[in-house]
Amino acid sequence: GGRPFPWGGAAAGAQPAPPRPPRGLCPAPRSCWLPGPGRTWLAAAAAGWAGWSRTNRFVHFRPGAREPETSRPGGLGRAQPSSPRARPPPRRPGAAMSRRVVRQSKFRHVFGQPVKADQMYEDIRVSKVTWDSSFCAVNPKFVAIIVESGGGGAFMVLPLAKTGRVDKNHPLVTGHTAPVLDIDWCPHNDNVLASASEDTTVMVWQIPDYVPTRNLTEPIVTLEGHSKRVGIIAWHPTARNVLLSAGGDNLLILWNVGTGEVLLTLDDLHGDLIYSVGWNRTGSLLVTTCKDKHLRVIDPRRRQLVAAKVKPHEGARPIRAIFMADGKIFTTGFSKMSERQLALWDLKNFEEPIALQEMDTSNGVLLPFYDPDSSIVYLCGKGDSSIRYFEITGEAPYVHYLSTYSSKEPQRGMGFMPKRGLDVSKCEIARFFKLHERKCEPIVMTVPRKSDLFQDDLYPDTPGPEPALEAAEWLAGKDAEPVLVSLRDGYVPVKNRELKVTRKNILDNKPPVGPRRSHSTCDANFSRSSLEDLLEEIRSLRQTVQAQEKRISDLENKLCKFTNGTA
Repeated sequence: GGRPFPWGGAAAGAQPAPPRPPRGLCPAPRSCWLPGPGRTWLAAAAAGWAGWSRTNRFVHFRPGAREPETSRPGGLGRAQPSSPRARPPPRRPGAAMSRRVVRQSKFRHVFGQPVKADQMYEDIRVSKVTWDSSFCAVNPKFVAIIVESGGGGAFMVLPLAKTGRVDKNHPLVTGHTAPVLDIDWCPHNDNVLASASEDTTVMVWQIPDYVPTRNLTEPIVTLEGHSKRVGIIAWHPTARNVLLSAGGDNLLILWNVGTGEVLLTLDDLHGDLIYSVGWNRTGSLLVTTCKDKHLRVIDPRRRQLVAAKVKPHEGARPIRAIFMADGKIFTTGFSKMSERQLALWDLKNFEEPIALQEMDTSNGVLLPFYDPDSSIVYLCGKGDSSIRYFEITGEAPYVHYLSTYSSKEPQRGMGFMPKRGLDVSKCEIARFFKLHERKCEPIVMTVPRKSDLFQDDLYPDTPGPEPALEAAEWLAGKDAEPVLVSLRDGYVPVKNRELKVTRKNILDNKPPVGPRRSHSTCDANFSRSSLEDLLEEIRSLRQTVQAQEKRISDLENKLCKFTNGTA
């Protein structure tokens, strides 16, 4: 009447069981039913058992596992003490519980989702220039995209609400005479955009709130100081009208856009092409990566090297670096085996990274986008079809993988919306603008929440559009944190604020305002000696100008000799 066992026996009171296999190793996987209440503890006592269930008392044997020790072949009765060799190793207290512990984070379930087709920007010819730039810049008002253009460089500026198919005759910004390599919106004026080009110039543009009817060709200021192409531009995070540019001539130049003047020139810190430049939170330090495989931290106002690291990543491919909010440095690069890597560095100990992870073996350079409010870094590789994101914390292991957004089509570039341009009612913590070959696709990163109320933990106060310093104050050595704004009621972009450029020149030294005089009404007391003094001063100025012209001509001749290779 008992239930049969796998080896053909039966429970108590049934027919005698045939001989069972020799005790020891199980020849093949099989299952064993342990009859009677209280018998299931045998499964926990046997070494090598795959598991046991208290409800149905069913145990599964693995090949090579030992069977339980019992007093009778039928499996009933008191269990005999097993030999020391069969006794399972003692369990470490709390081992099972420690395996079940998962790091708590409010960003664990962040997911990305593309917008609907009617909310994309269609029929845009994205630039095909071979330069590791994002090719896209976004702010709460506009999206700017570098596009293909014949006879020079151009980029397109679209209002965020103008989605759908873009008219082929849509006006462009076409002031450059060579391809545009980088664009960046001013953080303190949503209508001001800077562009860098292969024509060695940096131009600053005033974008109107309305859609213009013809191409924009006249910038409000042109910054000329580089002798080779300019591939990187970056606005100062806290000081008004301070713009940084980096060119193929290995120069870093800081400009005062409000006057069109050079504030600082760093010409002796880099020995090769500069790959990336980034400001820290207050704008007191710069981090740069270079083709000479050096990672440098620079104090621009003192023109000093604060720290340097040779070969932060062993590979020969370009390296990218950005500052974290707490002063650490996040880098992406390649290993000797061409595997893509990410690393986190502490300035207090710059010898070894405090975190280093290998990703994959793709060739695309990883572009890092950092959100200081949530401390999340998003990695987008050119040519990839995915966005990986990591949370940075203050405790080991510091860099925590969250998830990956994947799609089918590769990306040509990527734009990253500032925090004040997000929809807080939908718990949106990031928005990307992915560039395809012929379109721009917004991708929304969301934290799933059931409540429709404002989420204070997701949206702390974030940097707003007001600068904390003037350019002269920053240059004098003053630092300040960004001016923060609350997103509780959402952010409303301010109206168009015109950027006024005031150039300093000799015409600014005007005489005091008074009645206009003619030769017939001049003072009769005007002496002949005063007139002779003025004539003498004019002759002196003419001689100075002639001497400068001769010096310029000599320098141009020398430059021609060097260029032709005859020197």
